[in-house]
Amino acid sequence: MFEQTFKNIDDLLYKDSGADSELDYIGQTSWVMFLRYLDELEQDKADEAELKGEDYQFILDEEYRWPNWAMPKDADGKLDHHIALTGPDLVAFVDGKLFPYLAKFKQEAESANTIEYKIGEIFSELKNKIQSGYNLREILEYADQLPFRASTDKHELSHLYESKIKNMGNAGRNGGQYYTPRPLIRAMINVIDPQIGEKIYDGAAGSCGFLVEAYEYLYERMEKTTDNLKTLQEDTLYGKEKKNLAYVIGIMNMILHGIEAPNIIHTNTLGENIRDIQEKNRYHVILANPPFGGKERKEVQQNFDIKTGETAFLFIQHFIKSLKTGGRAAIVIKNTVLSNTDNASVALRKLLLEGANLHTILDLPGGTFTGAGVKTVVLFFKKGEATKKIWYYQLDPGRNMGKTNPLNDTDMEEFVTLSASLPDGQAVEGSRPETEKSWTIKVKDLDETTFDLSPKNPNTPEEAPLRSPEVILAEMETLDAETNTILQSIKELL
Repeated sequence: MFEQTFKNIDDLLYKDSGADSELDYIGQTSWVMFLRYLDELEQDKADEAELKGEDYQFILDEEYRWPNWAMPKDADGKLDHHIALTGPDLVAFVDGKLFPYLAKFKQEAESANTIEYKIGEIFSELKNKIQSGYNLREILEYADQLPFRASTDKHELSHLYESKIKNMGNAGRNGGQYYTPRPLIRAMINVIDPQIGEKIYDGAAGSCGFLVEAYEYLYERMEKTTDNLKTLQEDTLYGKEKKNLAYVIGIMNMILHGIEAPNIIHTNTLGENIRDIQEKNRYHVILANPPFGGKERKEVQQNFDIKTGETAFLFIQHFIKSLKTGGRAAIVIKNTVLSNTDNASVALRKLLLEGANLHTILDLPGGTFTGAGVKTVVLFFKKGEATKKIWYYQLDPGRNMGKTNPLNDTDMEEFVTLSASLPDGQAVEGSRPETEKSWTIKVKDLDETTFDLSPKNPNTPEEAPLRSPEVILAEMETLDAETNTILQSIKELL
């Protein structure tokens, strides 16, 4: 039922002249769903207060609550067409009154960690792009059918929303920056093994895939005490996101996964001077896939010791600085960071090797990221000790990957199993089996002028060397002579 509802909403957005792409579809669906969710949340809290004999103070004024502007109903529980806004009147109300009213919550909220602040942030950044009030009326009616109260309903909605994020990622370059394949995220989390009580951070949160998967991982494994549940909800998952749409999608994704007021800040992470990061700002675990190929201005580069316009390189510096001593990180990055010979790349590799234990490098095949024409690796490191040995694993699913044949959890099983062979993934010689896909190198054997870390698998069976043209011609002449001899013998027999 839910899947068909989402499809119906997409069909209406496709017909509307204001929504042009998958990015618009999910953005517009998100703000409608958020207000539907907020109404259910408020109703739940009002019911709880009533059971305790208390009054509940609604966040939204009467005029702006879902049952009053979006779905006013008659005595039979059906849409009351006499008072329900539709057509140009509905769009005028949404654009002229609803969005401005909700946007003001950003200034009025007590702190950035409140649901009030999230309301203000979302409606300050998004705009209603649905131009037909008749299409919007139908979309509101479909959204009203989505139940948010039962955990099974939320679970199904979260899966459908994830599918929409994935489709957005497949739709092109702009969407791709928000989507990291979930099997890869789950493998990274399995290797890092976060524990309840640890603070987990993604400074390039996008659609919050890392944070929602970390939430699921911890929820499944922890003891379900009141304290643990409160810690998981409020003091575990942290993120920052620069892009407006990604911020809204990430907030909605976390809400659908059961996190009421996500600790996601809408900001340019790289705008923070890493010299100002103190112990209270640091985290036990960092999981991220920072954007590749972005360029930052000179003034932003001044926030970093290794100055470069490449956003991914700046993020690596931010992550190292943001880890507590003993903290663990798993970061997706393009593979050129391992081999580029420019000064910034060499300095970054030196920083990684000397400032952390870069114990594991996962080399990913082309096609891991649909629509992104770059090869990537995952860097696993622990802060507080220099690197002595690095274990490499070259992922090879045995097939060409892409939109119709994506990465799956089975592809990652061997890597996760081998990675678990040592605490903290320390690459000690002989401790992990060397296979055709995996090997260990010693840092002392690296070239100290380049610190080149590019994967060079010594265990791959050697291919036969290419033959020279002279050898090929000689072999062809021999075969011709043999063929002529056979033909002559056949003629003599006849």
